[in-house]
Amino acid sequence: MPKHTIDRTDIMPIAQYAEIRRDHRRKVTGIKQHRRVEVGPFATFYFENYDTIWHQIHEMLYIEKGGEDQITDELAAYQPLIPRGDDLVATVMFEIDDPVRRTSVLNRLGGVENHTFVSVDGQKIQGSADPDRENTSPEGKASSVQFIHFTLNATQKAAFAKPGVQVLLGFDHPNYGHIAVMSDPVRSALAQDFS
Repeated sequence: MPKHTIDRTDIMPIAQYAEIRRDHRRKVTGIKQHRRVEVGPFATFYFENYDTIWHQIHEMLYIEKGGEDQITDELAAYQPLIPRGDDLVATVMFEIDDPVRRTSVLNRLGGVENHTFVSVDGQKIQGSADPDRENTSPEGKASSVQFIHFTLNATQKAAFAKPGVQVLLGFDHPNYGHIAVMSDPVRSALAQDFS
């Protein structure tokens, strides 16, 4: 059964984390391998779960060494990114190395957070952006990092769990209309997020 929350008791002392850090990073790299989907030329969906968020919080604490106050802040920031049993949660990154091109592309992608979807066996589920984060600036420039939730009903979750079912992931934004077929290893890994 997947864990859906992280609280203070889940946070390891940083000295203890430092001892396992190398091995844990290797473990999380393996987990992330089947939680990543590229869509179009610039966007990559990184699907989060308890393990990826636990790791991210500990990495932030290890690097920044902010103590107890930072723990509270990191828990508040990352808790919403853990799937709750009926959803998938993705960090979507628009990865463009050239800063001039990146600015140009992001200026054309305002509102992209409202144009993500997953399709499970022909049933389209629109993504919803994290309401606590600025996804598009007031000037209309999309953020290069988006946080998207896809909530599935019981029928959709059951279909998603079936090996070989077609799962598509994409954008229906007028300036970024791209779709990718989710591989079966990724679908299988993400199906574990449901309860």
